[in-house]
Amino acid sequence: MEKNMRSIFSLKRYIIIFLLIAFVVSCSFWLFLGSFEFTEDQIKDNAILTFLNILFLSLIFCLFDGIQRKIMIERPVKRILQTTKKLAEGDFKARAENVTGVVARNEFDLIAENINKLAEELGGIETLRSDFVSNVSHEIKTPLAIIENYGFLLQTPNLSDDKRLEYALAISNAATRLSDLITNILKLNKLENQQIYPETVTYDLGEQLAECIVGFEDIWEKKNIEINTDIPDDVKITADKELLSLVWNNLLSNAFKFTDEGGSVNVSVSTDSENILVTVEDSGCGIPEDAGKHIFDKFYQGDTSHATKGNGLGLALVKRVVDICGADIRVKSELGKGSNFTVLIKQKQ
Repeated sequence: MEKNMRSIFSLKRYIIIFLLIAFVVSCSFWLFLGSFEFTEDQIKDNAILTFLNILFLSLIFCLFDGIQRKIMIERPVKRILQTTKKLAEGDFKARAENVTGVVARNEFDLIAENINKLAEELGGIETLRSDFVSNVSHEIKTPLAIIENYGFLLQTPNLSDDKRLEYALAISNAATRLSDLITNILKLNKLENQQIYPETVTYDLGEQLAECIVGFEDIWEKKNIEINTDIPDDVKITADKELLSLVWNNLLSNAFKFTDEGGSVNVSVSTDSENILVTVEDSGCGIPEDAGKHIFDKFYQGDTSHATKGNGLGLALVKRVVDICGADIRVKSELGKGSNFTVLIKQKQ
């Protein structure tokens, strides 16, 4: 109670209000009564009465000002401080209440609204962080478990050379998967934290795509995949060559991974009035309609039957690189009939 009274009544504010009222009243009386003549006793009596009135009015105004400050300033500030304290303690479900309601909104309502938006964003980021840590832990455990199990089997006495080679190959594949996962995590972290900036150069896009396709020669020859290309000669683009190579390699990698033996992968380049269009199309398993909305999310794998073929970071990397380069990507897919990824790169004006 004493604390509330101190916040309502302030001696400092009271003195300021008293001086202001005394100055205004004195000036008013001096201007208004300057032409009148009063006796000395009348002046003394009225001066004392006027002084007491000023003291009383100052008290009334001071209390009124204190109550107004309590309701209009201190109460909303207290609510906002309570909300920010909860947010600072990690409670991202905390929300600041509106101060004046919808009809008569003031700056405190805007502050509360912005704090609520911030809390919502922080909550979303915290959820993403938790999911990211959970997914990373899961993805790391799988190859580590394979390495551990086959490493234990390699210690079996009198193990045949064929089995030893089989177990060593399994360990090598798991280690490669683990290495790819860590590499992609580091790349994605740099991209999302804007530690990589585009360094544009003008180069031959067709030549780059051809090099990327040849890099997967072992895979498409082993699976007897038919490669069809429609790439015009001398297609020049101005972009970050290294970043775009990530896009082509990841799109091609997915195309070859999810295309069954004897299938086909088509790579084509075309242009319209504004863009150069690079299309990677496969005859693979396709993407379910409900999964199509999440394919660019980190660690998302719509087809769990192919989960061992990737770590769910490739398309997240593609989307981030495409955004950084000021390009766009479109996806068409039908379950069981394959997928079509088209990257649109702005032509140099």
